Amino acid sequence: MANMALQDTRLEDARAVRTGLARWLPKRWYAHLILIVACFIVGFPLFYSIIVSTQTSSDVYAYRFTPGEALGDNWDKVMNLAQLWRYMLNSLLVTVAVTAGKVVLSLLAGLAFVYFRFPGKWLVFGFVLLTLMMPTEILILALFRFINQIGLGNTTGALIIPFIASATGAFLFRQHFANIPAELSEAAQLDGATPIQFLLQVLIPISWNTIGALTVIQFIYAWNMYLWPALIIQGQANQVVQVGLRTLVGADQAISFGPLMLAAVVASLPPLAVFLALQKQFMSGFALSRDK
Repeated sequence: MANMALQDTRLEDARAVRTGLARWLPKRWYAHLILIVACFIVGFPLFYSIIVSTQTSSDVYAYRFTPGEALGDNWDKVMNLAQLWRYMLNSLLVTVAVTAGKVVLSLLAGLAFVYFRFPGKWLVFGFVLLTLMMPTEILILALFRFINQIGLGNTTGALIIPFIASATGAFLFRQHFANIPAELSEAAQLDGATPIQFLLQVLIPISWNTIGALTVIQFIYAWNMYLWPALIIQGQANQVVQVGLRTLVGADQAISFGPLMLAAVVASLPPLAVFLALQKQFMSGFALSRDK
C-alpha cells in the first residue's frame, strides 16, 4: 500500500509538472522553436556583418564575435577615401526616378487594359505578360548597342530610361483594377469625369496598398542593380553604390573586410527604410482576402 501511494504521489507530481509546462509553453511550442531557429539562421549573417564592420583585419581573421574598436577608421575609409556617399546619391537619384516611372506607367497601363477598348488589347496584354519571362540579361547586349547609338552611353539616363516601364506593375494594376466594381467607372462617366480624373480621384485613393507594394519591390530592384551599371557606365562619377562597393577591394585584390562590411551595411539602409515606411501597404497589397 505504501508503494502504491508513493507511485500515485509521483504520478500526481509528474502531471503537475506537465500541466505547469503546458501553461508556460505555447500550444504549438515546436512551431515557435522552428521559427526561432529559422530567424537565427537568416539573421546571423547580418548580425555578423555588423560585428565585422567594427573590427580590424586581424580581428576578422581571428574570428571574433564581439564588436571591435575600428568603427571610426572603417567609417573614414568608407565615406572619405571610397566616397560611398557619392555612389549612394547616384543610386538614390536613379532609384527614385525608376521607381516613380514604373509606378506612373503601371497605373496608366492598368487603366488602359481595364477601362479602355481598343483593337488588339488582349494581344498587347499578352505581349506584356511575355516580357515577364524575359530577364534583362537576355536583352543586355542589344540594349547596350541601342543606348550607345542614341547617345546615352555613360550617362545617368542610361540607367533610368531602359527600366522606367514594368510589365510586373502593369499586370499587378490590371488585376487590381479588374476587381474594382464597374459601378465606380459608370458613376464617374455620368459625372463627366475624364479618364485621368477618374484615375486621380477614384482609382489612386483606393489603390494605395498596391502602389506601396509595387514601390517597395521596384525600389529594392533598382537599388540593387549591378550588371547593367557596371556595363554601361565608365568611370566613377555616375556610378551606383552596388558597383561602387568594388572600390573597397584593393588593387592587389586584398580585401579589407571591416570597411567592406560597413559599406554593405550602410548601403542596405535606404531599402530597409523604404520597406519599414511602407511595410503596412506592402503586406496589405499582397494579402489574399475573401473579396478577391
